[in-house]
Amino acid sequence: MSRRFTPKVVTANALVEGDVVYLTADNRWTRLHGEAELIEDEAHAALRLLKAEAQRDRVVGVYLADARRGPNGPEPVHFREAFRAKGPSNYRHGKQELDRNV
Repeated sequence: MSRRFTPKVVTANALVEGDVVYLTADNRWTRLHGEAELIEDEAHAALRLLKAEAQRDRVVGVYLADARRGPNGPEPVHFREAFRAKGPSNYRHGKQELDRNV
């Protein structure tokens, strides 16, 4: 018996800046996890992953990450993804400078 599909977001790193980015429903890359498209269908996830992988001029390291529906959009499920969503931990810069609640 196959495993039940769990919701996903498409994530990668921006090619030039290296920041963690997420694919939105309208085909933009955003640095905010909550703006990512929450994909709840396995076939749709596979198609979105292919579309993202084709953007080699913009992103690297594309993959599907588990996520769940939250009050403000998708939320990370695993520690690694929660850590990636917050940005580097050594000092405040990038996303952390923009979001004072991190």
